[in-house]
Amino acid sequence: MTRQNGPFFDENYLRQGSPTNSTFAESIPRFAAVSDCTAGATGVMISVGIPLQYGDVVTNLTFVSGDTAADTPTHWGFALYDTAGALLAQTADKTNTAWAANTVKTVALATPQTITTPGIYFASMWMAATAVVTLAGVNVQNAVVNGNLGLSAVVLAKTSGSSLAATAPATIATPTTVKAIPYVVAS
Repeated sequence: MTRQNGPFFDENYLRQGSPTNSTFAESIPRFAAVSDCTAGATGVMISVGIPLQYGDVVTNLTFVSGDTAADTPTHWGFALYDTAGALLAQTADKTNTAWAANTVKTVALATPQTITTPGIYFASMWMAATAVVTLAGVNVQNAVVNGNLGLSAVVLAKTSGSSLAATAPATIATPTTVKAIPYVVAS
């Protein structure tokens, strides 16, 4: 086969089934989700950078649990934050809804969000439980790699909060950079 030009469609777009007129953005390519990532402690939120483009409409967030199921959850949910860490929308509190190991959870935001400025947004998950679910993703060598590296790079994953329950906080305040980058889909 010979081809004189580059691909007509992005290969990652084709791997996702060529979604038509819909948003499909990933924090990392799904084939890179090779680790069982710690999501944080009970009441702590993990926020993962996800690239969104102008005109994307985010209706749902999807996370995939790792090898550990949620043990006796009392509150959990997902949220979408803008590039500065301000809350755009969140899901309803899932209260004691079970979340088994190795399970996809897609939850609708209370209000779909239309992206007007391209950039790295943050998809977040929090859970109050006896044991918090782990998430499928990738663990980098150390948290420094996920940080801004002194180069004005965006932090790729961070935790925040300490006693979150039914709602997401208004901002991602006092974050701690972590080495886990969970696999997240905004659709």
